[in-house]
Amino acid sequence: MAVTLEAVQAALQSVLDPNTGKDFLSSKAARNIRIDGDRVSLDIELGYPARSQEDGIRSAVIAALSALPGVGNVSAHVYSKIVAHAVQRGVKLLPGVKNIIAVASGKGGVGKSTTAVNLALALAAEGARVGILDADIYGPSQPQMLGLAGQQPVSLDGSSMEPLEAYGVQAMSIGFMVDVDTPMVWRGPMVAQALDQLLTETNWKELDYLVVDMPPGTGDVQLSMSQKVPVTGAVIVTTPQDIALIDARKGLKMFEKVGIPILGIVENMSVHVCSNCGHAEHIFGTGGAEQMCADYGTELLGSLPLNLQIREMADGGKPTVVGAPDSPAADIYRSVARQVAIKVAERAKDMSAKFPSIVVQNN
Repeated sequence: MAVTLEAVQAALQSVLDPNTGKDFLSSKAARNIRIDGDRVSLDIELGYPARSQEDGIRSAVIAALSALPGVGNVSAHVYSKIVAHAVQRGVKLLPGVKNIIAVASGKGGVGKSTTAVNLALALAAEGARVGILDADIYGPSQPQMLGLAGQQPVSLDGSSMEPLEAYGVQAMSIGFMVDVDTPMVWRGPMVAQALDQLLTETNWKELDYLVVDMPPGTGDVQLSMSQKVPVTGAVIVTTPQDIALIDARKGLKMFEKVGIPILGIVENMSVHVCSNCGHAEHIFGTGGAEQMCADYGTELLGSLPLNLQIREMADGGKPTVVGAPDSPAADIYRSVARQVAIKVAERAKDMSAKFPSIVVQNN
């Protein structure tokens, strides 16, 4: 019995991407289907980084197609292709950067920077080209968290900076250029200008994602960044505590006002488990982030415990995703990163490069 294209397509329609829940045919992930006698080959193109998922997806596709009558051999090539997606209206994309993900909180002390660095490392571990911009001018922490404290960026052309690199992630921070004990006594306009320089005068090298560790708060610096930086989407970090949630809601509303979609919420310090007796206690309350998600129609991406190891590894320059990759916390960070990447992939693609420039000349 000859294998038909219709039969192959019907089989692909029955196989769901375990991460998106969509079948590979209707999502247009299945490409270049080729039938040669009893041999079937095809490509599966994923719009998000999925190095750890590729073998499972390949096996599921091969199993479904091998069950078809007349099929003798199946070859499936699974790969990721990450493209640029739409940003705020009137804001141009940054050269060398496809997508910018802002990680923000309404207030400090909720674990925003720790979440940002582990998100970046998790995306990189899945095969994406990732950078992180430490936008917290007053309290830069990424140099310490990435084990880059004391290092300085170099300039090869005298006008731009080369990002530093740690664990496969490109990084830039004002903390690379000032002494750790030097306070940044700058007013808002100076901070905004410094951030613009860090962002636009860094030679980012063909990034799929640039994670921006936003400064806490919702003042003029944050608003200026939200209006001028081409952000694909934002992740809000909070704790279950009512006081933190009040400020987190303000941060969420700020992004909504400037047309930046909220990709989801991460809840830190959701529960403390005693390292001696194993007793679990919700020190900062419970259910706060879930209620916030329900109120604003967004999604809870993950809940992290109040964990001594997470803090120690971040302080020691080897965050959880690379310092303890087999830990439950690292699994949560990887799950958050995968959900964020999928939500970015579902956004409308940036089409600005498709349109030609119109030049009027006097002849």
